[in-house]
Amino acid sequence: MITSTRGAGRRPAAGLAVALLPAFLLAFLLALLAGCGAGEARTTERAPGAHPTRAGGAEPAPAPRIFLDVAPRQLPGLGPRTSAEIPPRTSQVLMVTGRGRNSAVSTAVLYRRTASGWHAGTVWPAHNAFKGWTDHHVAGDLRSPIGVYTLTDAGGLRGNPGTRLPYDHSGGFSVDGTGFEGEPLAGSFDHVIAIDYNREPGTSPLDWTRPLGAGRGGGIWVHVDHGGPTQGCVSLREDDMKALLRAVDPARRPAIVMGDADALRR
Repeated sequence: MITSTRGAGRRPAAGLAVALLPAFLLAFLLALLAGCGAGEARTTERAPGAHPTRAGGAEPAPAPRIFLDVAPRQLPGLGPRTSAEIPPRTSQVLMVTGRGRNSAVSTAVLYRRTASGWHAGTVWPAHNAFKGWTDHHVAGDLRSPIGVYTLTDAGGLRGNPGTRLPYDHSGGFSVDGTGFEGEPLAGSFDHVIAIDYNREPGTSPLDWTRPLGAGRGGGIWVHVDHGGPTQGCVSLREDDMKALLRAVDPARRPAIVMGDADALRR
């Protein structure tokens, strides 16, 4: 309340104005003052998500709930044709996406499917074949086969790093020589996962059975990267290869989806 400052004992200016008002107008002004000032003097606590009641007691419609972190129902970057090739019971997919049809550079991501959708793991740098990708792989074409293939078997020159896949620890994985860029190949097969292209699932990666015939190539693996293009395989850095081996779970029916980005969008 504001009072006059011109002398003690004088009637407050606001009080004088109020005294001169008719009773009905005074009541009206007091109601207005109560309605505006009360909201500034105190706040009313409401339960989270509650809305103030509208005049007349009607509750407004609740605001829609927006979820910003919803996992995709389909793997990103895949078209309907490629998505349809993923086995229905597969809930773990290594997606290898090539930079271009004729490029040997790609990236790999391990996806895991849950009730809420597909969840991506770490993005790993990768290599594929020297000349890129093909829809019809043949022996010696130096291209990696495009498609969706199961992952059932592993092995390597070194012991099992902790994978649950059947693992063949064998000296048969020894390799030497140099790659396309002069890099040494030694250690490339320390750990491998066989890609089930033109092979018999449930056997060692060293098994050379070729259901499509020898002319369609084979021995397509995920293996340790040697720093350059492969002859047809996919390669990951050693630490990433070990991480993949530990993560892959046979109970999830793992598969690999591989190809250049344009091909995967079909």
